[in-house]
Amino acid sequence: MSSVAHLRARAEAEAARLPPLLAQAEHLAGTVLLGEHGRRRAGMGDDFWQYRPVQPGDSLRMIDWRRSAKSDAQFVRQREWQVAQSVMLWVDAAPSMQFASGKDGVRKGERARLLALAVAILLIRSGERVGLTGTLLPPRRGEGQILRLTEMFLQEDGGDYGTPETKAMLPHARALFVSDFMGDFEAFSQALTKAADRGVRGVCYQVLDPAEEDFPYRGRAVFESMGGTLSHETKKADDLRQRYVEKLAERRERLRDLCRVTGWRYGTHHTGDSAQAALLWLHRALENRG
Repeated sequence: MSSVAHLRARAEAEAARLPPLLAQAEHLAGTVLLGEHGRRRAGMGDDFWQYRPVQPGDSLRMIDWRRSAKSDAQFVRQREWQVAQSVMLWVDAAPSMQFASGKDGVRKGERARLLALAVAILLIRSGERVGLTGTLLPPRRGEGQILRLTEMFLQEDGGDYGTPETKAMLPHARALFVSDFMGDFEAFSQALTKAADRGVRGVCYQVLDPAEEDFPYRGRAVFESMGGTLSHETKKADDLRQRYVEKLAERRERLRDLCRVTGWRYGTHHTGDSAQAALLWLHRALENRG
């Protein structure tokens, strides 16, 4: 196959994957009841919010005479405060995220992309600017940005495990890192510390397969990394379970401590659990509402 034909076939394959991911994210975002948005308060903006009685210090030009004429009191017309913040996303696209236990299991990467894109849809449609960490896709508003994010999320990275990209992180922005965080902890620690030093605060969301939590393996087993660079064979997988569970708990505690020190939030999700509940938690966490 020529390079041109190969490129075209790959492009068609990617295009075929685009609508399902976007449709799933749109549906998932639609199931989340937003309620009153966290940025809704009085200030400069275009949309009417409420009337309030005149207070000492209000100038005459602030009074809404039309509304005031309907009663004995004077009222000020308030508008909704609208200032869009930038939200930077990093979704681990390394081979480790391709793991799924069972024939019909959901891959970690699939769930990570779905949640991140649904979060982006909610944020963009509430007036935020959303983009990716690094320099490939700066934060923007609008429906076009949702399509661009979808396309970027379908790209894959090399190496067994991913590390957050912190280039061009906007000072005082918010961020969402979604990964299994199974790779080099020091590399991740440096990335998160660098982001925090620029005033960036956000959420680290660990996505795991249920088998990675329970370690249900028995007898002879061969464990290989999804990238194919690591392999371990054992005749007694049962003997590894306790050490594995302890290592996972240790990794999780280190992640919690790092997030606590840097002012970030930490959360976990299993691919066998509800995506809707995960999205609701993520949206609230990014809005600092619990």
